Parts: sequence; C-alpha cells; structure tokens
Amino acid sequence: MLGKPVPDFSLPSTGGTFLLSSTRGAKVVLYFYPRDNTPGCTAEGADFRDFYPQFQRAGCPVFGISRDSLKSHQNFKAKMKFPFELLSDPDEAVCERFGVMKQKNMYGKKVRGIERSTFVVDASGVLAREWRGVKVPGHVQEVLNFVKAL
Repeated sequence: MLGKPVPDFSLPSTGGTFLLSSTRGAKVVLYFYPRDNTPGCTAEGADFRDFYPQFQRAGCPVFGISRDSLKSHQNFKAKMKFPFELLSDPDEAVCERFGVMKQKNMYGKKVRGIERSTFVVDASGVLAREWRGVKVPGHVQEVLNFVKAL
C-alpha cells in the first residue's frame, strides 16, 4: 500500500461522519489503537494531544481509529481533552483495509485485536509512511518529524 493512493472511506466520528476524500490537499495522520481508556492508548492519545498544535502548524490533521463505539469515543475524547476526532470502526472494515487486525496474546489467551499502527497520507491521497507494532514512547515525535519533512 505504501506509495499507492489510499481508497476513500467513510466512518462515524466524534465530529460527525468522516470522509477521507474530504481531507485531500492536506497531509493526514491516521492512528489505529486497540481500545479507549487503556494505559497505552491513553498515553498515545495524550502525546498526539500535546503535539497537536505542531501538527496543525504543519497543516496535518490527526484522527484516531479503533473499534470502540461512538459513545465510548465521545467519553474518551472529553475526558482526555483531545482536540482531534476519534473514528469508530466497529465492523473492522477500515482496520482490515489497513491490515491492522492481528492475533495477539492477552494474559495467555489468543485474541484478535488492533495492532497499534500509524499511517501518514500525503496531500494527494497517497500513503507516504506507515509504522506498525508501534511502541508509544517517542512515537508521536517521530511522526511529527516525518510530517514536517513531507
């Protein structure tokens, strides 16, 4: 998918219906995370929140995507004071398109879940960069550095 146009998609979001094609002309960060209100996802979201003014200056909106319900997203966004929208993908259609659904081990049990991943789509709608199996510390700074250089 890297270097190829990202097919358009639509998802319900905390700001109304999100349509990827409506962001054409801007670089966009799409970050996929496993669950609202879990330690790693809260830390990652907080980093995107704290760096958000710099993403805005770089002309790059940020969107978080998980399988959580819109209601869960609204509560998470309000609690964490996120300045960006969260997108709900309960049927995993967009997660599957980006290949982020993985078998994971949780306390010795195999579960299917989202592998923490971040994607940058350039202003022409082409996938410019991807990070998979993300470790949270330092990740958002790395994404910001890439966006600024793009």
